[in-house]
Amino acid sequence: MTDGAEIQLALTITDPELCAELAEHPEEQERCEFAIRAMKIGALALRQAQGRIDVEQVRREGSRLIAELAQKLEGHQREMTGQISNKLTEYFAPESGWFDQRVQRLIKNDGELEQLLRRQIGNNGSELAQTLAAHVGENSQLMQTLNPDANSGIISSLARATEQTLSNQREQILNEFSLDNADSALSRLVNELKKSNGDLMGEFSLDRDDSALSRLVSRVDEARLQISSQFSLDDEGSALARMRKELIEVLETQSKSNNAFQAEVQAKLREMTTRREEAQRSTRHGDEFEDAVFGFINERSQKAGHIATRTGTTAGSISRSRVGDAVLEMGPEHMAAGARIVIEAKEDRSYTLTKARQELDIARKNRDASIGLFVMSKSTAPDGWEPFGRYGNDIVLIWDKDDPAGDVVFDAGLSVATALCVRAKAHTDEVGADFEAIEAAVRVIEQQIKNLEDIDNAARLIQDRSSSIRRNVQKTRDLLINQIDILDEKVGELRVAMGEGSNIASAA
Repeated sequence: MTDGAEIQLALTITDPELCAELAEHPEEQERCEFAIRAMKIGALALRQAQGRIDVEQVRREGSRLIAELAQKLEGHQREMTGQISNKLTEYFAPESGWFDQRVQRLIKNDGELEQLLRRQIGNNGSELAQTLAAHVGENSQLMQTLNPDANSGIISSLARATEQTLSNQREQILNEFSLDNADSALSRLVNELKKSNGDLMGEFSLDRDDSALSRLVSRVDEARLQISSQFSLDDEGSALARMRKELIEVLETQSKSNNAFQAEVQAKLREMTTRREEAQRSTRHGDEFEDAVFGFINERSQKAGHIATRTGTTAGSISRSRVGDAVLEMGPEHMAAGARIVIEAKEDRSYTLTKARQELDIARKNRDASIGLFVMSKSTAPDGWEPFGRYGNDIVLIWDKDDPAGDVVFDAGLSVATALCVRAKAHTDEVGADFEAIEAAVRVIEQQIKNLEDIDNAARLIQDRSSSIRRNVQKTRDLLINQIDILDEKVGELRVAMGEGSNIASAA
């Protein structure tokens, strides 16, 4: 042994098995390395057998296993998160998600829900109408049963059953008072009286009109006639006739009530149908259009960092005035931060351009806004209205919520309104020249929207819809989008300029 790190051994191997293994490695260096590995394995095995464990090696292996497990878990977590996100997007993505599509199929006009209601409670062919007609209608089993003129009706059945019962009871009573029947009560009474007192036989003789038996038989006949008369339909004062009359009155009342109920149900259905048709034609349909306008503004405002708020149900600065359907406030990062745009959404044919501007003027005052945006539905826009117009700080445009191609007009209106907010907010001379570019962009937008509307209307009137006209529409639309981008770029430059002006003023 030279030192603590190296030990030299000269071994003579006599074990046959070890000799055989070492003989498979003829090279001396290779045989030495094999012998060292075998000794190391044997030493480790002996150490394991003696209960000695290399703590450091176990720690390293444990750390390695934990690191590999953490890496596997992290990868699995990313994979699961991606799968869950994709599934949630498939189900709940706006407009394209399965959930939204299913809801639209249910609630849209002539959708599954409306068709189901029409089938169940619609007009004469509905399930409700057929059920009512089958159970309480004129030809129903109930009305046939309650019909007093029908042989199988309840009145006729009751009369026959009563008459049969009275007949049976009359026969039984007469049987008991018949002397021809030796077992009758009267015969037995006569025999007993004969045995007990022969003088009383005269009182039980039917040959004498003044005998007790004759008087009893006479009273029994009178009672029978009275009972029969009470169950006779020929006598209007009889109990059965009165009961029949009351039943007929009850049935007539029930029939009138059923007819009134059917008429009321049909009236309600007609009223629902009329309200729905009127809602498609009148201003009540405006609530749906107002929701669509706010949804469009809210989506655009979130992307731009602005704040959109619905205000149509709350009073503003003017006492008890709710004019102003929504307010768009510029975000804190915008150069016109805090500036407000009031939006009016209308689907009403009664509005003229003058009335729209007057309402915008009230809305700006009521909502403390500097810019007004009036959005009119294309389905109710009066003839002669321009698709896009600016009148000072007021913008009036026409929008078709069901046509995605018309969104560019709405985007243009919002961009112009935002630019007008910047102009209203700016007060320095350094950025005054840039407003010429903004005004030029606004003018180009107005002209291009008019061109776009004219070209699109012409294309709709041409049945062949040639491809050249559609290309012109697309070219004009692209130019319009380009001008919107220029307008937004100029607004961004103004923001930078206003920021630099503020820094210079602070440094001064």
